[in-house]
Parts: sequence; C-alpha cells; structure tokens
Amino acid sequence: PRKNKTTKILPTLPSDIDIDVIYDSSVNISNSINSLEESIFFALIFVILVVLFFLGRWRATLIIAITIPIALVGAFIYLDIVSSSLNIISLSSLTVSIGLVVDDAIVVLENIMKHIERGSTPRQAAVAATNEVWISVIATTLVIIAVFFPLTLLGGMAGIMFKELGWIVTIVISISAIVAIALTPMLASRVLRSRKVSIDANGNLVEEAKKHTWYDKTIGKWLKNLDKAYSNLLRYCLNHKKITVLVIFLFFVLSLIPAITGKVGTDFMQKTDDGRLSVTAELQRGTRLEETVKTARKLEAMFTKVAPEIKMLSTTVGSDDNATISAMFSSATNNKIAMTVVCVDKSERERSIFEIAEALRKEMEKCPEITDYQAQASGGMGGGTSKVNIEIYGYDFDQTAIYAENLKKLIQSEIKEARDVTISREEDRPELKVVVDKEKLSLHGLSSSTVSSYVKNRVQGMTVGFLREEGDEYNIIVRMQEKNRNSIDAILDLSIPTPMGKTIKLGEVGKVEEIWTPQTISHKSRQRMISVDVTPHNTSLGELANKIQQSMNKIETPSNISVKIGGDYEELQKTFADLGLFMMLIIMLVFIVMASQFESFKKPLIIMASVLFAFSGVIIALYITGTTLDMVGALGSIMLVGIVVKNGIVLVDFTNLMRDRGHELNEAIALSGQSRLRPVLMTAFTAILGMLPMAISTGSGSELWKPLGIVIIGGLTVSTFITLIIVPVLYAIMSKHGERNEIQKQRQEFIFMDIKTDDTTKN
Repeated sequence: PRKNKTTKILPTLPSDIDIDVIYDSSVNISNSINSLEESIFFALIFVILVVLFFLGRWRATLIIAITIPIALVGAFIYLDIVSSSLNIISLSSLTVSIGLVVDDAIVVLENIMKHIERGSTPRQAAVAATNEVWISVIATTLVIIAVFFPLTLLGGMAGIMFKELGWIVTIVISISAIVAIALTPMLASRVLRSRKVSIDANGNLVEEAKKHTWYDKTIGKWLKNLDKAYSNLLRYCLNHKKITVLVIFLFFVLSLIPAITGKVGTDFMQKTDDGRLSVTAELQRGTRLEETVKTARKLEAMFTKVAPEIKMLSTTVGSDDNATISAMFSSATNNKIAMTVVCVDKSERERSIFEIAEALRKEMEKCPEITDYQAQASGGMGGGTSKVNIEIYGYDFDQTAIYAENLKKLIQSEIKEARDVTISREEDRPELKVVVDKEKLSLHGLSSSTVSSYVKNRVQGMTVGFLREEGDEYNIIVRMQEKNRNSIDAILDLSIPTPMGKTIKLGEVGKVEEIWTPQTISHKSRQRMISVDVTPHNTSLGELANKIQQSMNKIETPSNISVKIGGDYEELQKTFADLGLFMMLIIMLVFIVMASQFESFKKPLIIMASVLFAFSGVIIALYITGTTLDMVGALGSIMLVGIVVKNGIVLVDFTNLMRDRGHELNEAIALSGQSRLRPVLMTAFTAILGMLPMAISTGSGSELWKPLGIVIIGGLTVSTFITLIIVPVLYAIMSKHGERNEIQKQRQEFIFMDIKTDDTTKN
C-alpha cells in the first residue's frame, strides 16, 4: 500500500523531486521472521534424522515425528486464544520447543523396541515398557514445567520477551507428555512389528533368524558396541570412584577459568546488524551553513569510497527558520551534520555494520574541521547498541560540565575500546534574557508574566485561529514582521499596553542581556544530572564499565558532586540479579519435584550435580564462540537447569528399577547405564540439533537469539557426557548395598511361618 501511494504521488511532483524509503522496519521484521521459520524447518529435519539414526526404523521414526505436529497445534491454539501472532518471540519459542517435544516419546518408544527385540509382542511391549518409564516421563515433564512456567509471571522487559516463551513451552511439553504415555504406546502396538515365528517339524514355535539390514551391520552394530563400551567404562569408574570424582572436579574448576579471568564478558542485549548507521559530526561553533554543507558533501564522498556497501545516504545540515534570531529557540545549529547511512543486506556484504561504523569513524578523524563525531549502529527489537552511562549529579552547571569534560578526555585517551564518547548536555548557546525592573512595572500596573507573554507572542507568534482547506486544518499564527524582531534594539522597541490604556516601550521597564545557557537541563531523582555516554567496541559492556570505573578512580571528585555508572550497565546488573534469584527459585522447584518422585533427598542431590557441569559447558561455549553472556543467554542458563536433569532422572529411575528386580548395586548401575544410554543420547542430540539452526543462523535479527542456542548447546553437550559418568558414580557413593531389597525388609518387619503340610491322607 505504501509503494502504491508513492507511485500515485510522484507524477504530481516536479520532475526534479524523487521519493525513496530511507528505512522500513517492517522489512527487518519480515526478514527476522523468515530466518526463524527457516530455523524451525531445519530443526524439524535434524530431530527426525537423529531419531532415524538411533532407532533405524522408519516406522518408529514416524511415531516420534507424529508427536511434533500434535504438540505444536496446542501452541497455535494458545496463540489464537490470547490473540497473538507468529511473531519473533513466538517463533523463537517454537524453535526451543521442537528439540524438547520428542524427548518423552523417545524414552517410551526406545524402551518398547527393546522389549520387542527380547521377544515380546508389540502390544505386550507397549504395556510393559510404558509401565517401566511412565513415572520418569511425568517427572521430567514436571521439571521442565517448573522451569518454564515461572517465566509467565515475569514483569517488565523480561516479561515482554519471555512470557510467551514460558506459556508455549509449558503447553507443548505437557501435550508431548500425554502423547508419550498414551498415543505413542498405542501407535507402537499397531505399527511396530514383532519378531517373526514359524512352526518346526515338531510343532513348536521357533523365532525366525532376523534378517540383518545395512543399518544393523553398520550403525546398529556400532551402537551396540557403544553400549558395551559405556557399560565397561561405568564398571571401571565404579571401581575407581575417588579418581573419577577428582578428575571431573578438576575439569569443573578449569572450566571456570574463562569466567574468573574475564574472558567471557557480559552484555545487556546483543547488538543487531540491521544495515543502518546514525552518523553525526560537529564543526567549530560559528561555522557558516555553506561551509557545513561543503563538509557534508565531502563526508558523503569519503564514505561512499571507503564503504562500497552503502546503498543510501540521507544528510541533514543546519538549523531552521533561516538562521534568524528565532533559531535561538531551536536546538538545531548550523555547525552540525546528521546522516542516516543505509547499507545493503548483510548477506550481500562481508563486513558487519559495526566494522563499517569503525571505518567511517576513521574517515571523520581525518577531517581537521570536525571537532566531534559519532557513528552508531541503529538496531531494532531491543537490540540497539548498548552504552555505558556515567551519571554525574550536581547543582553547579560549570562544575559538573568541567568534570564531565575531564572524564571524557580521560576515557578517550586511556580506554582504546571506547567509542562515541559523548556528553548529554550540549555546549551552552547564546540566549536573549529580558530583565525587567519590578518597581517600574508596578508603577504601570504590569507584572513579569504579562510582559513575558507580550514578548513571546510578538517574537514567536500566537495562534489566533484555524484554516480548513480540503479536509486539512492549519494553525493561523500572528507575529511581528521579520524586520521588527531580528535585533536587540527591535526587541527593546516593542510596545507593551498598560491597564491604564497607555503604551510603553519594553526598554522603559527593562533591558535585554545576551547570556550563555545550557540547551537542556536533565533531572534524575530530583537532581540535576549530566551523563557521559560511551559505546563499547570489540569488548563487552561489563568489561568496558570496569575499565571506566578504574579511570574514574584517577579523578578527584568534588564533595558536592556524586558520580555513578548507570544506563544499560545498570539495567544489566539489575537483570542479572533478578535472574539469579529466579534461578534459585527454579532450582528449588526442580529439587522439590524430584524429591517427591524419588521419596528421597539424596537422589535429587545426585541429579542436581549435573547442573554444575551445564554451567561449565555454558562458559566453554561462550569462550570458544567469542560470545558475551547477555539477558537471553542468562535465560538459557536457567532453562538448562530443567533440561539437563532429565537425563539424570532417567538414569536414576531405571537404576532403582534394576535394584528392585534384585540386581546388586554396581551391576544395577551398569545395566541401567547400558540400557538408557541410547535414549539419553537421543534426547540430548535432538535438543542440541534442534537449537543448532538458531545458534548458527546469520539471518536478520539472529544476533538477538543466537546466545540462547549457543548456551543450550554448550551446556547440554558437556552436561550430557559428564552426567553419564558422575551421576552413576555419585549414586554408588551415596547408596548402600541392599537398601532396596524389599524382600529382606519384609522379612525383618514381619514373621513368616514355615508350615509343612503332609501330602499323605489318612483314611
């Protein structure tokens, strides 16, 4: 519609006028949505391929795949009920859900297939296998809900971003659990085939030899060898518990080194590359408009030469109102240049928008006539350039301005990662101040407010009516002619009517002084405030704030001035503090769920050990990829609390089952590990590969959600492999032989009578 209207308007304009779009946010939003849709598509493919790789049966893969659309339909119903849409947040939530939605079905179906391979019919296998694992399925689902449902209660910006994520994942996971324990066994009993049997010459049923397919000879054989190797590794670790725990503990300590040494930085939000820059340049005060225009044209030529990626330049120069005395009432000045730089899509260029911004800064640095300049990336969807704001509080304008200028120079000279260091209060500008003699005013029956109204109406103008033309309405403003208000003498010659019907000149009751005053006066917490804003370059927001704090310590702060670091860094600290409390709540809820399932405090503690190594994986992944930990990444760390304990729950629950069936402690641990290895790896790899498209995406707006994918992949990868070792070992350490021998317990609690019966009857 917009382009159609532009096409209609153009023919009515002069031939030398053209209309073009400088920036259209809907294009970036559409590109971001398309990128997320692509991520969802690839996530679906990866999940299905993982299931097919581990199960090797297309029928079983089909049963698992059916779970995905059924669960996602529930998410769409929720979006319809709350009148939401397929936006960036909801699509990101669906991407997260896809990797988790098949976990329960995988655990149930893999156990059913094991029973079928042991000779059970599909119906018998569906009943027996589901009875073995349905409790762990419910428990893991409740754990995930305990992590995601509290997101629906968040407020503020975090609530806007993550509330929909909490609802969608909670609904999808709940539906997937119901499907896993109800629909999956039914489909397995109908679709899967039992082993073929035949009748031999003696009339006995014998199983036919299984035909070994290509899969059985290659991948299937390799997976069986992997099961055996893992079982042998478990037995070795169980016989060397102290060495195993020591090695894993050293790994955990070493993984913390990047975080402790500051190699992993912190940010509030990731910077997004939407191909747009805001460039400002300031020349010497008093520069004529013509000279400023020449400099602007010079910069345009320099920019297009050094950055061929530029598609469009929009330049604004100078002030309005023909630079008359009325320009003093406007913040625009003739010595400032403002540019909007639009580059081609990032898929069509090699350099990022931040590298282009740095190139433009270097070009402006070559111009001696430019006294100050900035080049900042303009990001949408909350992903603009984060800044560190040093807030300076004080009543004295001169004192706070001098302190801010000294701090600015110190930051520019000492911190090489600091860019676009600006002071919020612009330089003082000249103003005309009318000073009236109140005694003379009282003699004429006038007041200061009356005189100020007369002066304002004559110089700036007064609205006296409206003009309606073709449906539009225009203000009618009346003011004095230009020649009668363009000098100080003309202002002093203004006539002021008195209540007695006389007329006096402004010069008779006052005078006009030319003074210098701040253009704006900012207040915060009811105090005058001036801020120094710093943009980080090739560093994180947290690291830059720490370096600024070190520089501030070198400056002596006057007693009547207070200074603190605020802005995005302050929001970062508040958000991380809130998320820290939120994580403690999540850990407590997860522990309560597991304690209620296992009716023990020791078993949940064993499983919670896997959470520590999830954080190790988070730090390693962020360090390897060079990504900073931001609000979205911190949320991913919280999500890991629920995701990584699922594997531990499956292992511990099946170990308890093996022990209840009479197996010795270490043997039960080894058997359960060998039996549960494949479902653990399957659920882990479906979640990891489900998040992979999000982690490696380069589409528009992908920077915002990429840390979520990186954090979950790193944390889940490390935690899965460590969990397969540390949870069984800790289980063996914290358990006692024979503690689950129910028959022995009953013999100790009850007295059983050994009654002998005589088989012979007497007549």
